[in-house]
Amino acid sequence: MFSHTLACFTSPLPRSTDMSSKVDDKPITRVLFCGPHFPASQNYTREYLEKYPFIQAICSNSHLMHLFAERFVDEVALKDVPDHIGNYHLCVVLNMRLDSNVISRANQMKLIMQFGVGLEGVDVDAATRLGIKVARIPGDATGNAASCAEMAIYLILGLLRKQNEMQISVKQKKLGEPLGETLFGKTVFIMGFGNIGIALANLLKPFGVKIIATKRSWATNLQVPVPKAKTQNEIVDKLVDKKGRHGDIYELASYADIVVCCLSLTKETIGVINKSFISSMKKGALLINIARGGLLDYEAVVHHLESEHLGGLGIDVAWTEPFDPDDPILKFKNVIITPHVAGITEQSFRSMAKVVGDVALQLHVGTPLTGIELVN
Repeated sequence: MFSHTLACFTSPLPRSTDMSSKVDDKPITRVLFCGPHFPASQNYTREYLEKYPFIQAICSNSHLMHLFAERFVDEVALKDVPDHIGNYHLCVVLNMRLDSNVISRANQMKLIMQFGVGLEGVDVDAATRLGIKVARIPGDATGNAASCAEMAIYLILGLLRKQNEMQISVKQKKLGEPLGETLFGKTVFIMGFGNIGIALANLLKPFGVKIIATKRSWATNLQVPVPKAKTQNEIVDKLVDKKGRHGDIYELASYADIVVCCLSLTKETIGVINKSFISSMKKGALLINIARGGLLDYEAVVHHLESEHLGGLGIDVAWTEPFDPDDPILKFKNVIITPHVAGITEQSFRSMAKVVGDVALQLHVGTPLTGIELVN
């Protein structure tokens, strides 16, 4: 399914692709981007490291600086990653699965980090056994959560105002149709009230909606930037009209006009949006997924679209990626699919590229790592 990956280097490379550990007696740190998609991740990281002043601290003369700018990226075929991963110190995961077999060959690896939040493609236990740290980039500080929340709003409004049918009306030179619906007055169920869920609730409130939400634990230390005069709980209480835990999802789904899935993909949440769950939703309610495709049971979704129990589907992530353009689910007018771009904005990608660049430089000089969340 994937064709290639990119390897980026945080300190100067020679013109050849020699994998020696030093250039002119200067140590180098190698960073491997795993996955052929999301090209801006590598491009922005390269730009950040080429222009960032800390590079001068690594490269002691202008000649090496020039070489660094000229030979920052080297390509490695995806199928060859297991044979070459042992040459790298930092792995940035995009959309390649790093299983125990691949990780076992990473004998110089210091850190595996996701370019984003979801680590379901990384065998964290295998990395832990080998003493390799694993990390994600928290979405609240980079703009990723805000970007995903905005995409959820886009999908909600697109379904309510019948985006696909509007395009038909334009082509048919019709005016005043289709008849849409307002977001005002609706009840929105946010499944998974983490950073994205909080950002979404903040965006939704001005629309005059009622927000209900579930979270595994409604702890007091939610990562919400708030004024000192108010507690975090006070802010959350102002955003959420009704709280629940994961065991309450069927009950809360029965109240909602719109369900937005913001859950992490785990063994417990795979296929959580199944026939039982969708059956518990209001007839005609909308389902939005901006998290991971594996959270939805494909057959259940298709069944409830065909029966018209499900009023519409808006997804940015799919069961198989890249999405099959010939998938029969696209025959429904009330389905909107986007190509995994919820978090793909210039702001969020430049912010995350900066985190990757900073971490690479910190690894190189041995200073504490910042901007990431270690999970092991």
